[in-house]
Formats: sequence, C-alpha cells, structure tokens
Amino acid sequence: MSEVIRVENLKTYFKTIRGTVKAVDGISLHIDEGEIVGLVGESGCGKSVTMLSVMQLINVPPGKIVAGKVIFEGKNILEYPSRGSEMSHIRGAKIAMIFQEPMTSLNPVLTIARQLTETLEIHLKMNPLDARERAIRLLSNVEIPNAKGRIDDYPHQFSGGMRQRVMIAMALSCNPRMVIADEPTTALDVTTQAQLLELMKEQVTAHHTSLILVTHNLGVVARYVERIYVMYAGRVVEASPSSELFARPRHPYTIGLLNSVPRLGETRKKRKLVPITGMPPNLIDMPTTCAFLPRCHHHIPVCEKEPWPILREVGKDHFVSCYANVLEKT
Repeated sequence: MSEVIRVENLKTYFKTIRGTVKAVDGISLHIDEGEIVGLVGESGCGKSVTMLSVMQLINVPPGKIVAGKVIFEGKNILEYPSRGSEMSHIRGAKIAMIFQEPMTSLNPVLTIARQLTETLEIHLKMNPLDARERAIRLLSNVEIPNAKGRIDDYPHQFSGGMRQRVMIAMALSCNPRMVIADEPTTALDVTTQAQLLELMKEQVTAHHTSLILVTHNLGVVARYVERIYVMYAGRVVEASPSSELFARPRHPYTIGLLNSVPRLGETRKKRKLVPITGMPPNLIDMPTTCAFLPRCHHHIPVCEKEPWPILREVGKDHFVSCYANVLEKT
C-alpha cells in the first residue's frame, strides 16, 4: 500500500509572555492510501496543532513551525510559503480538513451553494452551472434532505448535524487524497455522531480517500480506525494497529485512558473506572525526563534519570515510548 503523507519530527512552538509553549515537540507519523488513522489524546496534547501545522494554518505569530518535514507527493510541503499558490492548491484540492465547529468554519453571510461552488470553481475549474449541479449531488450524498431546495440556505438555517454534513461534503468535493477530521462530532448528540461517522467512513471508502480522525473518544477510534497514534504533551507515546492497541496497550498513559472508559455489559461492581491521577505537564516548563512520570504507576528507577525515551518497537508495527516493560490487558 502506497504512502500518502509522512510527518517527520514536526515541532510547533508558540511564543508567549510567560515563555515558549512546545505544543508539538517532535511528532512523526504516516498515513497510507485509503487508510483510516486515529490521533487520540486528552485536550491540550497537541492533536489539533499537529494537523493545523500539516496544513500550514498556524497563526504566525505567536505560533511557528520550528522543525520537521511533511512529505506529500514526494515533496516537503512545509517549504512552501503558507499563503503561496502551492499550498493554496493543496488545501481543499488534495488535503481537506473538517473542523470541530462548523458554525465558525462556514461563512454566515454566504449561502451553502456559494461556499461549495467556490471550491469547485477554483480547484476543478468548473463553470458556475456545473459547479452548482455537483454541489447538489454532494449534499445528496451526505444525506441532506431536499438538497436542491436547501442549497441556497444559509448556515444558520441548518442544525448542527446538518452543518457538519455540509462540511463533509465540502471536504470531499474535490476528491482529495486525504481528509483530516478534527473532532468532527464533538458538539453533536450521540445518535447524530454515529450517523456522521458512518457517513464519513462510507464516503472516504467510496472515494478511496485516506482519513485522519482526531479525537479524544476511544469508542470512536475502536470502531472506525485501522491504526492509532496516542499523543501526550506534544509527542506520540504509542503507535499501533487498532486491534493490537486495545488488546495489548503498552504505555501507562494508554492503559490509563482505556481504564477510564466505561464498558458495555460490565456492572459497576465488576469493574470500576480508574481515572488518571494528576495533571498534564506545563508545556512551557517541560521536564527533562518522561513527561508522564508524575502520573505514572509503572515507572522504574531509570525513568527518573534518563530523558524522555524515543519510540521503540515492542511488536509488529507496535511502537511505544516507555522504559518500563508494561504489558496490561485492560
């Protein structure tokens, strides 16, 4: 299977009055053609900043990509000017992004028709009539009722779930090679979440598009993704095929995440939820040792002396950043 994108040692820092926030501090990952990959971790771990860095959508200042490469179609796209024609051609046409909150992503003063057709006219060079017809088909594909009658509505006339469907249609409009979905169902009810996630999976499979699903919801990850990257404090601490990670988690943080999730069919007496104690580290004043050390119940003496460990292979395609030989079935 061919590789669509590779991120190598990506670092994105933010200059603040109090110091430099190391939001992303050496991320490496890859996504293959047609693959669905999950990027998980608690709020503030750097998931969204990683994806915004890939798209060169970091506000400069205060943010800055200080190191790393993003290899796409054989070229390091971080070398392109963020507002240049090369990145403009990649965004939307080749790499699309679905943002967390569609109400702030869609322009409130433009109709849905205009927001869909503009992309088609720019990237696919379609004339206005053909672009409108394709926009109607796209809305129908994401199961918006009466797409032809609603295409001239404004975003505020749609519900939250319908607005997110519009965002999915917009992301897939130019048949991109990869779609980044950044917490696409956070503000939606559980039933709508399930519908949209199934819809996204169907659409990316039909178009043979790669999908990066950014989320803190491990239930979403378990059902839809093939591989998982677990992030903590700006770094990847575990990477594994989905089935392997849920069966044999190796990093204490991953184990903590899984132990804090309720399971269907288990009574309260049989299995209690175990929260991860403590707080995430201050990204301005990062420790020289493993950042998870103060919250870890599996640490060994070497953890208190050596710097944060690099990822090492502990199984087939299973990598973990940990000195302790942790193996626990959740």
